[in-house]
Amino acid sequence: MAQTTESHRANRASLGHRIRYAARHPERVPPYLRRLVRDLRLRGQAGRDHIAYYRAVMKDDTSRNPEAAVGSATHDRWLALGQMQFDFLTANGLTPADRMLEIGCGNLRAGRLFIDHLGPGQYHGIDISPDILLAAQETVAEYGLREKLPYLTLVRDLRLAHLPDGYFTVVHAHSVFSHSPLEVIDECFAHVGRVLAPGGFFDFTYNRTDGTEHQVLREDFYYRTRTLLSLAESYGLRAHPMPAWDELPHKQSRIRVRHTE
Repeated sequence: MAQTTESHRANRASLGHRIRYAARHPERVPPYLRRLVRDLRLRGQAGRDHIAYYRAVMKDDTSRNPEAAVGSATHDRWLALGQMQFDFLTANGLTPADRMLEIGCGNLRAGRLFIDHLGPGQYHGIDISPDILLAAQETVAEYGLREKLPYLTLVRDLRLAHLPDGYFTVVHAHSVFSHSPLEVIDECFAHVGRVLAPGGFFDFTYNRTDGTEHQVLREDFYYRTRTLLSLAESYGLRAHPMPAWDELPHKQSRIRVRHTE
């Protein structure tokens, strides 16, 4: 695993961190305040259901800019992050013969590259946001991917109930658990093993902390690596960090999960 840094020790929910961060990055204060106001508004509308809450967040963000809604400040960054995911995964096991499930496919930032790489009908993307899936359809058309017949499906949770047993050789979830409380991650681990083919793997990224686990505005969640490894292992899955991902220009860390053999 990459060496511990001050960033990985920071508790972003603490008042002290927020004050120091605002002093270093005053231009980011207005966006944070907009998120704070939205959080107060959505808490009352969506209640305690995190999926409903985050679906509302995505609706709000996608209405302004679908690429920003998936975490890309500019189109160039959207392209670069998609390429980074694709290059890493193809260098670490993804082949054109794979059957891939992308959890939280968004507007196909990386999915457009996966779809092009795989055979027709071999890419399945799911998301909780109908708004971002409409944007994903536009991406399919814009990049000439219609003949690849990608499946894009709206889901209400991560039970994966509509998907077949032992079918997917690769499952991928980029920047999903970074926005998920532990009960949502637990639900995914409880069911992903059922759809994962023998010999297949599940890669996911997450916000890593080496200090106190915490969340910010119910949108950004920070976990210790051991917490997620132990949770996966509690469902009979074998999990290990992928430190090579930490060396790339991305703020999240990565774990790979397989069936216990």
